[in-house]
Amino acid sequence: MVIRTLKKQQYVVDVAIAVAYYVLAAQYFGGYNVYFANDTGDNGYIIIIGGYALALALRRVSPGIALGIAWVISIVQMWFDVSPSVYNVATLIVVYTASAYGGRIVRSLALASVGVGALVAAAFLTVQGAALGVSESIFGFSTLPATILQFVLLFFAMLFVLGVPWLLGLLVRWMTRNRESREAKEAAEQIVIVEQERNRIARDMHDVVAHSLAVVIAQSDGARYVRRTDPEAVDEALLAISTTARDALGDVRLLLGQLRHSQGDGPQPVLADLDRLLDQFRASGLTVVFEQNGQPRPLGTAHELSVYRIVQEAITNALRHGDHARDVTVRFDWLPDTLDISITNGIDVPTTTAELHIGHGLAGMTERAALVGGLLQAAPDGSRFVVSASLPTNAPTS
Repeated sequence: MVIRTLKKQQYVVDVAIAVAYYVLAAQYFGGYNVYFANDTGDNGYIIIIGGYALALALRRVSPGIALGIAWVISIVQMWFDVSPSVYNVATLIVVYTASAYGGRIVRSLALASVGVGALVAAAFLTVQGAALGVSESIFGFSTLPATILQFVLLFFAMLFVLGVPWLLGLLVRWMTRNRESREAKEAAEQIVIVEQERNRIARDMHDVVAHSLAVVIAQSDGARYVRRTDPEAVDEALLAISTTARDALGDVRLLLGQLRHSQGDGPQPVLADLDRLLDQFRASGLTVVFEQNGQPRPLGTAHELSVYRIVQEAITNALRHGDHARDVTVRFDWLPDTLDISITNGIDVPTTTAELHIGHGLAGMTERAALVGGLLQAAPDGSRFVVSASLPTNAPTS
C-alpha cells in the first residue's frame, strides 16, 4: 500500500482525532473505562474501538491500510456479536478518506466495500434480529417473507449509509484535482507571461546593443580614416560615439531593471523618436533617405514600438552587412487600414534567399510585426536587401 507524506500538523491532527475517538467511544458508547477492561473482563469493545482508532490515525497516511484495518475490525465486531453503535462512524470516515485520497485501486476497493459491506451488515443484522423490533432470527419462528423484506430494507439502508461517504470523498477528490489543475494552469500561464516578457526584453536588448555597437564601430572607423585630413571630424565622431554609448547604457539599465524587478514597461521609443534614430545612423556615415506617403495617424504604443524596432534593426543590419556607398531607403505608406514599411539597402555580395541566415535580429523583427497583427518579410532582391512589413492601423490605441 502507498504511504503518503503529510505535513507535520496533519499527523498531529489525525492522531489527536484517533485518541479523542478512542477515549469518547470507550467511556461513553461502550460502557467501559480506558484501561482496556470492563467489570466482566470482556475486552471485545476495547479491541473494536482500538482498531477503529488505529484506522482513523492511518486514514490519510495510508488509506489502503486504514481500509483493511476497518474491514478486519468489522469482522471482529461480528465475531464478538457486538451490535453496531455510534462508534461505527469510524468506518464511514475511512471509506470517505479512501475515496478522497486513495489511489485508483484503493478507491475501487472502497467502492467494493460499500456493496459488500452493505450486504454483510444487512445479513448480520437480519440474523441478529436487531432491526424493526424483530427478536427472532432467520432461523427462528419469524416468517420467511418478513425476514427477506427486512434484509432488503437493511441492505438498501446500509448501501445508502456507506455509499454517501464514498460519493462525498469522490466529490472532494474532484474538487481538489480541479483546484490543483486550475492553479497549475495559472502557474503555467504566469510562466508563459514571464517568458514572453523576458523574450521582449531580450529583443529590446539585442536591438539596442546591436544598433549602438554598429554606430560606434562605424564612427570609430570613420574617425581613423579622416583624422589626418579632417581633425575636426574626429571630435564629431567622438561626440557621436559618446552620445550613442550613453543612450545605449541608459536603455540597457532600464531593460535590466525591468528584468530584475519584473516591473511594468518603462518609457519606450515611439514614432516621434525616429528622426533622432535616423540622425544617429546618418552621423555614422550611412546615407538614410526617409520617404512618407499618405496621412500619418496615431498608433497604439505597441504598434509604435514595433515600427521603431523594425526600422532600427533593419538599418542596423544595413550598417553592419550592407554596402555603405549606397543609400538606405526607409519608406512609409499610410494606407486606409495599414502602414506598409519598406527598408531597402544595397548588399556587397548578391545573396539568394536559400543562403540567407535568419538570425536573432530578423526573427525579432518578424515577432514584433506578428505581435501587433502584422506581417514581415526580409529577403534579398538582386543587389538589394528589402525588409517589408505591413502593420494594421485600425487597432485601438493604448
